[in-house]
Amino acid sequence: MKNWKLLIILMIAVVVIAGCGKEKKASGPKELWTPDWWMLQDNPDYVNTFGIGESTSRNLSFDAAKNNAMLEAAQYVESYVQGMVKSFEEEAGVVDPTVTKLTSKVVKNVSKAKFSNTLVTKQKPTMEETPNGQRYVTYVCVSIPKETINKNMVNKIKQEEALYNAFKASQAFDSLDKEMTNYDN
Repeated sequence: MKNWKLLIILMIAVVVIAGCGKEKKASGPKELWTPDWWMLQDNPDYVNTFGIGESTSRNLSFDAAKNNAMLEAAQYVESYVQGMVKSFEEEAGVVDPTVTKLTSKVVKNVSKAKFSNTLVTKQKPTMEETPNGQRYVTYVCVSIPKETINKNMVNKIKQEEALYNAFKASQAFDSLDKEMTNYDN
């Protein structure tokens, strides 16, 4: 009987020691890999924009990465952002009411720009193994001449200045029309 008690105590001690013996280290966020040239602006005559594309096809991943880089460049020049937040709360039931709460947030970002002489100066295709099979991930650097971006900015400023001048002229004509109406009365 004493042997059984001793054996049970020994087994409990082994389980407790084994359970406490391995202490897991707290793991922080995992850093994702990017090429060493990622986010570098190394040529003073060009603005570099960067994009990542992922697909089961190597060509499609390259095209997606290039399009993402061009979108980033267009957002530098002109970007329209619209946003909306809706909150909804409803309570149903008499004895045991259930509260249903919903909040939704929608953001729409539209960009428009025209570039010429753009070049894909760097690209790095990689292959990643996922539970659904292999996927290509491509990183690209698109270089855009600064003079092209400057022309776009100057054209936008001129367009906005022309619209503002037209607005001010219409206000002046409205004011003159009111004065003439008051003069006639």
